[in-house]
Amino acid sequence: MFNKVERLISLRNLRPKKKEGFLKVISIFSFLGIMLGVAILIIVMSVMNGFKTDLTKKILGLNPHIIVESNSFKIDNEFIENLKKKFNHINISKTYSGEGIIVSNDNAKGIIIKGVDLNNKESLNFLKKNISEGKLNEFKRNTVFIGAELAFDLNLQIGDKVNLMSSSFIATPIGSFPKQETLIITGIFNTGFYEFDQNFVFLNLSDSLSIFDKEEDDQNLEIYLKDPMKADSFKSEIQKLNQNYFVYSWSDLNKSFFSALKVERNVMFIILTLILIVAAFNIISGLTILIKNKTKEIAILKTLGLSNNSIKKSFFLTGFTIGFFATITGIFFGIIFALNIEKIRIILSQVFNFEIFPSDVYFLEQLPSEINFYSVLIIFIFSLTISALASYLPVMTISKMKTFRALKYE
Repeated sequence: MFNKVERLISLRNLRPKKKEGFLKVISIFSFLGIMLGVAILIIVMSVMNGFKTDLTKKILGLNPHIIVESNSFKIDNEFIENLKKKFNHINISKTYSGEGIIVSNDNAKGIIIKGVDLNNKESLNFLKKNISEGKLNEFKRNTVFIGAELAFDLNLQIGDKVNLMSSSFIATPIGSFPKQETLIITGIFNTGFYEFDQNFVFLNLSDSLSIFDKEEDDQNLEIYLKDPMKADSFKSEIQKLNQNYFVYSWSDLNKSFFSALKVERNVMFIILTLILIVAAFNIISGLTILIKNKTKEIAILKTLGLSNNSIKKSFFLTGFTIGFFATITGIFFGIIFALNIEKIRIILSQVFNFEIFPSDVYFLEQLPSEINFYSVLIIFIFSLTISALASYLPVMTISKMKTFRALKYE
């Protein structure tokens, strides 16, 4: 592709003379600009990928894969039996949840009350994985499990009694009052999902139905799959069994969140791509000045029989070499930083005494990172394409140069 002469000319251009110090500065800035642009792109894309993966795992750990609801809050047994016959590898759990208030001493807070079927292992699996205080076998009638953040906010601990009030009212001679139950805290869970740990409490399904003044068959269904990524296809099949029920997959319940995350990722990619383009302008300006300063040398090369095409290729190689090695260096540092992003976050937080990536804002306790090598390949190709275009544009002026004038007046 490039012969020996073209490579030698390119190498000589990459080593400017002392009087051409300005060109050296431009080359350094071009190299640093592209390197930093590529490195930051990889770091940001890795963090965004990690953010999405970790949150997906959190959401799947906190929510059922499919929810079936009815306007009447009653799911008939025939429908459940049809589900079991058609999908014998799914796990079906009954549940009931609603809004309520937790009251302890002089403190009160709005919460989501969720009833758990103690006979279903999949329903209990969430508590088993995330319990931080107490024991799962203590999760019985008239007991409640609360989140760590909620326990901290209300200064609660294992063994404390709390009152749960629901949105259902009971009539008394002096008026209507919210229905409430007194329960004992026997467990505290910590998912690392700040908002979830602050707003959810779990209790026995029978207690949940009682506090909302519902009958035993006033329940919804939660379905757990072996592969939660197939939830949307299962949802369509389940919906066909009864068009009167509402069927939601976990992705439906979090669609706006993932859409916002995708938009944010694309916007970040566009913004950081502009950094690469700006850095590429340094290559354009550097090569333009280099070609102008090398007018005499270009004229001599032409008189020696070197073609316009070979001269253009040699100068193109000069600019592309800067872009290529800047891209490789940027990828190297980008991957190193992405792999150690959490350690870097901790160090920076300690140095500046400022919490970077607060858990109450981002719902995660550490900065996630996941390197997607397909994304790295795209960034690599994109950076080389920009470098190639930036190197190609200035060399096109070589064929239009009046080199004989440079020799005449030299």
